[in-house]
Amino acid sequence: MNENNFMRVEDVAKELGISISHSYKVMQQLNKELKEKGYMTIAGRVNRKYFMEKFCYNGTERK
Repeated sequence: MNENNFMRVEDVAKELGISISHSYKVMQQLNKELKEKGYMTIAGRVNRKYFMEKFCYNGTERK
């Protein structure tokens, strides 16, 4: 599995321009939604594709 499939808390903070502590909250919410859909999640990581979809990047990374 490619390491780039998942974002770490630092990646989320940088992408959104928010603090690390707020990034954890964002990741917890996204992982909660994924769990409710039946997906397995990893604490401290969030699926990059799902993150991009939820934040209206249309599945592509911001440049």
